[in-house]
Amino acid sequence: MQEIHVTENEAGQRLDKLLAKFLKEAPKGFLYKMLRKKNITLNGKKASGSEKLLQGDVVKLFFSEDTIEKFSGSTAEKFSGQAEKLDRSAEKLDILYEDSHILLINKPAGMLSQKAKEQDISAVEHLIQYLLDSGQLTRQELKTFRPSVCNRLDRNTSGILAAGKSLTGLQEMSRFFKERSIGKYYLCLVCGEVKKPELIRGYLYKEEKTNHVRVSRTELAGSARIETEYRPVASGAQLTLLEVHLLTGKTHQIRAHLASKGYPILGDYKYGSRKVNDVYRKQYGLKSQLLHAWRLRMPESAGDLAYLAGKEFKAPPPALFQRICRESIGQTDLC
Repeated sequence: MQEIHVTENEAGQRLDKLLAKFLKEAPKGFLYKMLRKKNITLNGKKASGSEKLLQGDVVKLFFSEDTIEKFSGSTAEKFSGQAEKLDRSAEKLDILYEDSHILLINKPAGMLSQKAKEQDISAVEHLIQYLLDSGQLTRQELKTFRPSVCNRLDRNTSGILAAGKSLTGLQEMSRFFKERSIGKYYLCLVCGEVKKPELIRGYLYKEEKTNHVRVSRTELAGSARIETEYRPVASGAQLTLLEVHLLTGKTHQIRAHLASKGYPILGDYKYGSRKVNDVYRKQYGLKSQLLHAWRLRMPESAGDLAYLAGKEFKAPPPALFQRICRESIGQTDLC
């Protein structure tokens, strides 16, 4: 027999949804049969599966350990197999802010936001390992709730990743990003001299096979409308440091949109100048675009994250980003 004690992160969902997460390999028919036979009970009573769970509820599974192990196929067991890889990894979370609901990370270039393949180690795996190590999450809880990031950055883009530690944090932060109510500001070093602020609009079309996007002034079939706002911070040596306000958030939007205006990001081989990039690669060892998610401004909200309304968080750019800005354009204040 095994018990599931419903926490804040499981409360509010139907019992059958919780069971489907905990026993993810079990057929639905099997779960309902076990409910009818009282092999699964809720607070010691027979249940149908449609009940809305409350914090403190107790679900009992009158199964053998072998049966539970057979049907669990859980995130916790899969995650355990990655623990050794995480232990060997040199990546550690650079935590900018943390409370009971959310956590803000300064992601380094080279780290995936979320895994693309089963064997990948991403910021999400580092997040979960941190929460397990600090005692904020148990492997039992991981079977029914998986903390995750709420926004994505390209692998070689550094900067602020927002993560939900609780179900409330995950849902609210994800809503902020979906509704575009959260302020997202980036720093990037581009080729060319940008003399004035500008709001640019267009349409972005993604080639799925090549993971390459095209920007057009006119709408194309399958394209999405994009808006990007930027202002020059400093310039020199035919380079300009821009602060970019991302008004919409599409794949490679900043990189492709700026390149379409003749201002490709330094270090970006996909949309930029190979000739210029090779010079900085040879001189500085630059291997990725100098694009950094710098500032995050929280929106006004009446929800559970209302205490964050109007707060702003900043992430210092990587050391190499700061060095190139300092030596190329004389910009030293990037923190």
